[in-house]
Amino acid sequence: MTKFCTNRNKQTILIESIPYSNWEIEMVRMNIPADNRSFRQELFSFLSEWFDPADTLLVHTSGSTGKPKELYVEKERMMESACLTCSFLGLQKEDSALLCMPLQYIAGKMVVVRALVAGLDLLPVTPSGHPLKDLTKAPVFAAMIPMQVYNSLQVPEERAILQQIRHLIIGGGPIDSQLNAALKDFPHAVWSTYGMTETLSHIALRRLNGPEASDWYTPFESIQIRLSKENTLVIYAPEICGKELVTNDIAEINGQNQFRILGRKDNTINTGGVKVQIEQVEAALKEHLSVPFLITSAPDEKFGEIIVLLAEGQLPDDIEQTCTHQLPPYWRPKRFVPVFKLPLTETGKPDRAIAKLLAQK
Repeated sequence: MTKFCTNRNKQTILIESIPYSNWEIEMVRMNIPADNRSFRQELFSFLSEWFDPADTLLVHTSGSTGKPKELYVEKERMMESACLTCSFLGLQKEDSALLCMPLQYIAGKMVVVRALVAGLDLLPVTPSGHPLKDLTKAPVFAAMIPMQVYNSLQVPEERAILQQIRHLIIGGGPIDSQLNAALKDFPHAVWSTYGMTETLSHIALRRLNGPEASDWYTPFESIQIRLSKENTLVIYAPEICGKELVTNDIAEINGQNQFRILGRKDNTINTGGVKVQIEQVEAALKEHLSVPFLITSAPDEKFGEIIVLLAEGQLPDDIEQTCTHQLPPYWRPKRFVPVFKLPLTETGKPDRAIAKLLAQK
């Protein structure tokens, strides 16, 4: 069993098999030119912040449903979260860990913290849509967003590396049925994660491949869950959050204390008195539309709100007919808007706030 180091004064970090102590990190950081902002240098800046005397550090939410927020989180709780993940996955000292997430968000920061507490060998790669393109050997552990996984599957050399990752976790956005199917036969464990900035990365995982594949998320042992009166997921994680967290995610819980997400409360469209969940409409259309699209809403005098479909590029000639055949009446879009590019956040999630603005034009 891996022995975790949660004393920041005693931590060191391996970066590409080179060990650095906290004072060596500060020396490297101080020698970085002020006008040079490479990803590796961002990493050393974060490590310098990690080892400073402050007990908290600043993170930003992704801003998928509104303006990104700034949060100060406790380093002690970040280490507790890291230990949960490393213990669950059975990561061992000196296992290689790919860092390909932006460091201003919690997902990127937590990859580094996992390396610190478990002694993992960190492999920093500048965040991009193709983080595996320059790798010749697969890391033992990698955390990626769905877009990165999808892109990697399209290139044979990158797909081969992806298949060799022993522990692959995917978070930051929904995994659609097509991507899920493409990962089913992978030889090593692939997981979808559930979490948010407030929970310091994920608090539950669900297996995407192999005999343990499931539609249900299993929380870590120390995590308690329940549903609110509005059927949104409520999380109590005393080691990670100081208080009970009421999410905006509409969920259901089964008899094994597992849960699955049906959609977000703030992604509910009330059209003519009928409440429609954006994610359910998108899932119903995903396999039937040949263009990237998003479902959103716009104000309407008669219905209160109407459902709007944003499509990237030119609208397919049969798009209305497809919606008529695949959707129940109240789910069908009443407006179709072509856009040059679908609005996405920096972490690859649909930017729902911008989508609403585009739907009104």
